[in-house]
Amino acid sequence: MTVIHTPSNQSANAAPNTRFRSGVTTFLFAALFVLLGLNPLNSWADEPININLASAEVLAETLDGVGLAKAYRIIEYREAHGPFEHVEELAAVQGIGMATVEKNRGVIRLQ
Repeated sequence: MTVIHTPSNQSANAAPNTRFRSGVTTFLFAALFVLLGLNPLNSWADEPININLASAEVLAETLDGVGLAKAYRIIEYREAHGPFEHVEELAAVQGIGMATVEKNRGVIRLQ
């Protein structure tokens, strides 16, 4: 008995391999974006924010390791002590240490 391969047989055999390659390619691109920090949803985090003017919501969304509770403490501190003159002063806010300041130094502006 002779088996004749028709184009429909060939495409049926190729489909699982194509789907596998497509899935692997998608996974590799996603992994590359994560490893390089190219998450398009976080592109706003690269923009410096003025910690003397920003709202609690903006502070919480932008600063790594700062949620709404700490963001409100930042605002309370600046209202009680005046605007921050040095980035390091942020460490005086309860719950924020120098590690958090250093982690966020690139996105903090004072003016």
